[in-house]
Amino acid sequence: MTKVWISSLMALCCLMLILNAWADKARPLQDDAVVEAQVQRLSEELRCLVCQNQTLADSHSDLAEDLRQEIRVMAAKGLSDQQITDYLVERYGDFVRYRPPLKSTTLLLWFGPFALLLAGCVGLLQTLRRREKSTEEMPLNVDDARKVNELLNRE
Repeated sequence: MTKVWISSLMALCCLMLILNAWADKARPLQDDAVVEAQVQRLSEELRCLVCQNQTLADSHSDLAEDLRQEIRVMAAKGLSDQQITDYLVERYGDFVRYRPPLKSTTLLLWFGPFALLLAGCVGLLQTLRRREKSTEEMPLNVDDARKVNELLNRE
């Protein structure tokens, strides 16, 4: 019985190896290389709306796949990169761009991290100055000097 299982398993492995040898390279979804290049270029410039920190090219979500397919269809119709991007921005807002443009509604997005860094540096400097002032040598009063002398003389 075990010989039958082993021979079946070996036959299955051989079949898998043969099928692997016959397998072709993955071809692009579109035969037109220009369209695929445009889809790839735009996929690297647009954000996945589900993952939010990945480009469409990096994301494997269903929505990212749908957006890539939508871009592919528009590119096959002959629309330019700008026209496709404008359509997606109109539909999803500036958030769909991986690098949103600098305008009044995105100022906080662009300069917020620098403002937080500056505020942190100012806070750190103030804390260090306060600590420096509190650790400056202050003259000991008579009672403190007596206690210090007693502690030093014990040893």
